[in-house]
Amino acid sequence: MDRPREPAVDARLLALVGLATLLSIGHHVDHLIRGNHVGWPVTPAVNAFTFSLGVYPVIATGLLLTLRGRAGARYWFAVAAGGLGLLGAIHLGPWAIEPPGDIIGPYAPSPVGYLAFAWLLALLAVLCLTVVVAAAAWRSRSPA
Repeated sequence: MDRPREPAVDARLLALVGLATLLSIGHHVDHLIRGNHVGWPVTPAVNAFTFSLGVYPVIATGLLLTLRGRAGARYWFAVAAGGLGLLGAIHLGPWAIEPPGDIIGPYAPSPVGYLAFAWLLALLAVLCLTVVVAAAAWRSRSPA
């Protein structure tokens, strides 16, 4: 028995997913440039960096499922909310394993460190907006 197809995903939501993906790639490149908190496959260590690379197969799978009508706003809500929670905890939470100083410091005294941190904040903001847009889309397609 075939599952019913989910309604098409709003172009705004897909644009936010695309923007979040680009910002995520940029944040991973920043890790490589500053050389701290980098793990496998760049170094032998397996750490948060290693596991964070798992977001790209999740995004690719989501895009494929979205194109096939098998995933929609709920999927993107979960992905964005999960990313927002993890990134926030890793970088900004009280137990942050990579606090803002670890992003800004390696570039000191250059303002590039502040740009790298602003990039992270932009990623968090886009993920937050993605959560809101996905939740609204999900809610509008659900029976009241």
